[in-house]
Amino acid sequence: MHAEDRLQAILRKVRRHGSVRVTEVAAELRVSPVTVRKDVEVLADRGLVVRVHGGARLPEDWTPATAGAPGAAPPHPSGELTFGMVVPSATYYYPEVIKAVREAAAARGARLLLRISEYDVDGERAQAHAMVEAGVDGLLLAPTTGTADHTAPAWYEDLGIPLVLVERRPRPVGPAVEHVVTDHAHGARLAVHHLATQGRRRIALLTRGATPTAPLLEEGFRAGLHLAGLEPPEGVGHVDLGTDHPGTAPYDRTMERFLDAVAAGRIDAAVVHPDGDALVLLQRLGARSLTVPGDVALVSYDDEVAGLGNLPLSAVAPSKREVGVSAVELLAARLAAPDRPRRQVSILPELRVRASSAAR
Repeated sequence: MHAEDRLQAILRKVRRHGSVRVTEVAAELRVSPVTVRKDVEVLADRGLVVRVHGGARLPEDWTPATAGAPGAAPPHPSGELTFGMVVPSATYYYPEVIKAVREAAAARGARLLLRISEYDVDGERAQAHAMVEAGVDGLLLAPTTGTADHTAPAWYEDLGIPLVLVERRPRPVGPAVEHVVTDHAHGARLAVHHLATQGRRRIALLTRGATPTAPLLEEGFRAGLHLAGLEPPEGVGHVDLGTDHPGTAPYDRTMERFLDAVAAGRIDAAVVHPDGDALVLLQRLGARSLTVPGDVALVSYDDEVAGLGNLPLSAVAPSKREVGVSAVELLAARLAAPDRPRRQVSILPELRVRASSAAR
C-alpha cells in the first residue's frame, strides 16, 4: 500500500470510530506499528488527528464530511469558508506549507479540505473539480504542470472559483492568476555569491530532473556567476541527474561524471538541489577521499535535511511557512473583495551557512 493510501485508510478509520489504536491499525494494514506511528505523526502535523498514547483520535472541532461526495467539503454554518488545497506530495517540501495553510485558515475561521495528487496530472484535475462541485469557496493549487509551457491554456484557468497557485507560476499570457512563490532565482544567486566570497571560482549547479524549481535555479545560478565575474566550469556547469534514483545506472553515471570533475579540479564548489542528492553527493565524495569543504564546497537547496548529515550542509531555505500563510491571505482577500487588483507574491529565501561551505 502506498504511503498516501495508508494515510487515507487510517484517517477513514479514525473518522469512522472516533479513535484508533496503533497496534490494531498495523495488524489490519499489515505494516509495522512503527510505520503506523509515523503515519499518525504526519496526520497530526496536518491537523487531521490528535495523537494520544497508543493511538489517535479526532480533533475536538472536527465535523463529518457531506455524505456521498468524494471531494465534499464539510458542512459549515453561514459565513464560514471552506478552502480546498491540492498539492503533489505530503512529504519532503510540502508538510510545512500544509501546516501553515491549515493554521492560517483556522485563524480566519475557515476549514481546509486537503488532497494529495502524487504528481498525477489527471488525478489533481479530478480532485480540484470534485472540490469545486462540492462547493469549496476557493482553491490553493500546486499543479504538477503549468510552469514550463506558457503557450497552452492551463487546466485550472476555467475552474470558475477564486484560486491561488502555490509555488507555481502561471502563464505570462492569458488570465491573470494569483500566486505565491519562493524567489528561487534569488536563492541561487545568494548561494553563488556566498561561494564566490569564500574564494570559490569553479562553481557548478547539480539538479534533479525537470522539476519546476530547476529552471529558476539555473536562471539565478547563471546570473550569480555573471555578477561575480565568473564562468561556469566547461561541460559541467549545470549537471542534471535526471529522474532516476541513486543506484540506477543513469543516475550513477551522471554522478560519477560530476565526481570526476571535482577530482580533476574542474569544480571547486556546487549548488545542489534537492537536499537528498546533496547528501548522496557528500557520501560519494567521501568514498573517493574527496573532502568537503577542502576539495569542494557545497550549498544545498531546500534545507529539508541538509543539516542532518555527518557534515552539516550550508543550504538555501525557502520560507515554507510564509508561503502557506501568504497563500491563505491572498485567497481570503480575493474572496472578501472579488474586484480588487490581482496580486502575485514572491518571497525571498534565506541562506543558512554551515560547515560545508567554509573558506579553504
